[in-house]
Amino acid sequence: MTRTLSVVVAGLALLWSGTALAHHSFSSEYDGERTFKITGVVSKVEWTNPHVRFYVDVKETDGAVTNWNLELASPSALARNGWSSRTLKIGDTVTVLGYSGKAVATRGAARSVVVADGRSLFAGSADDPDAPAR
Repeated sequence: MTRTLSVVVAGLALLWSGTALAHHSFSSEYDGERTFKITGVVSKVEWTNPHVRFYVDVKETDGAVTNWNLELASPSALARNGWSSRTLKIGDTVTVLGYSGKAVATRGAARSVVVADGRSLFAGSADDPDAPAR
């Protein structure tokens, strides 16, 4: 019994450490000084921990479509800001204000999103340089 318990505890410790290492700070991936504003159509939504992601197809002036990969806060933080898993729907047109990714030009951390019904929702987390005081 003791050996089985030890194996279970060791396994859980490995799983937890992988999750902890996978999480990142805002400044490691995003530039808090470089912002963007895009308008496009939601093509995919991933409502999962540790951060919600959504993808937006933006039509460029030359007619090409660029797919943006956008990060939001955690599902629980978004819920406190008025979001639900049904807030963003594939096919919705949205306007996103956010911080540019450091490594990939079409990746960003969304700060606010104007959704299809016209509401503007805060999308960041506590790491966001412009997060409202709580």
